Amino acid sequence: MNVLILGGTRFLGRHIADALIEHGHTVTLFNRGVSDPVARERIGQIHGDRERDLSLLAGRMWDAVVDTCCYRPQTAQRSSRFFDDCTARYVFVSTISVHDLSAEAIITEETPQMREPREEYGPAKALCETIVRSTFRHRATIVRPGLIVGPYDPTDRFTYWPVRVDAGGDVLAPVAPSEPAQFIDVRDLSQFIVHTIEMHDGGTYNVTSPRGHFTIGEVLETCARVSGSGARFVWADEQFLKDNDVSPWMDLPLWVGANSGARSIVNADVRRALTAGLTIRPLHQTVRDTLAWARASGKRWGDLKAGLSPKREGELLQRLTMRA
Repeated sequence: MNVLILGGTRFLGRHIADALIEHGHTVTLFNRGVSDPVARERIGQIHGDRERDLSLLAGRMWDAVVDTCCYRPQTAQRSSRFFDDCTARYVFVSTISVHDLSAEAIITEETPQMREPREEYGPAKALCETIVRSTFRHRATIVRPGLIVGPYDPTDRFTYWPVRVDAGGDVLAPVAPSEPAQFIDVRDLSQFIVHTIEMHDGGTYNVTSPRGHFTIGEVLETCARVSGSGARFVWADEQFLKDNDVSPWMDLPLWVGANSGARSIVNADVRRALTAGLTIRPLHQTVRDTLAWARASGKRWGDLKAGLSPKREGELLQRLTMRA
């Protein structure tokens, strides 16, 4: 198959490209050439801004277009109109955040979507989905990932834990080892997307790990085993974290507090995707490969985009000890 990826150089897109090449498909990337302008073997690149340069793709036909980087309804409308007559399938990478996450209920593909405020990430993605589906109908595939993790992740929202645990010492951890966590290795997500393309699958899928598959305790213990650091975990209850302004998700990644208003983000039902071919790799592989990439990239605790700084964590650990 001849596949075009909109984006394709930073994180998810580059892994989708690798998976497509692995499966013997022809891949072309369309992007601005800013994140990674270096040519990659066996992958074509056309540089342009999707907001104004789609004409650079005029006259070409694609078996599938994979849209990894559309966040605004206006962009979705422009791209849908352009590609309607030149692709057999349009794969739109949305987000599980299109759903109302405050209900503290199990999220399925039929869970109501957020529509307002339109400028926020989740509602904007929901509107993009509607535009794509209304244009391509059975030729549209909608994929709604949860937290995407693994090598080349620019957000550090999972990388924090392998890097922090690798540094050793006392590690502040959220609430209890049994706290739920849901995420998807970027390579598993990429393989699933390629599978839907090959199967001509026009479904809509929540794509993350199964409910109850991972806990934060399992993640941290796996980080300790893989790194060999001997780190010790100090579990802080939710009231302590709230009293000390420790925010879920960003200060302590993976953790979504029981009173956060977004608990459903770790309660997504993915049975539809599993039935359609989604596979989940062992946790130690994700931790091992993320840590190896982080080390090779020179990532250090304290320089990450997510998680606690060494100073902040030290202060919190001291307060926790004094309280005890």
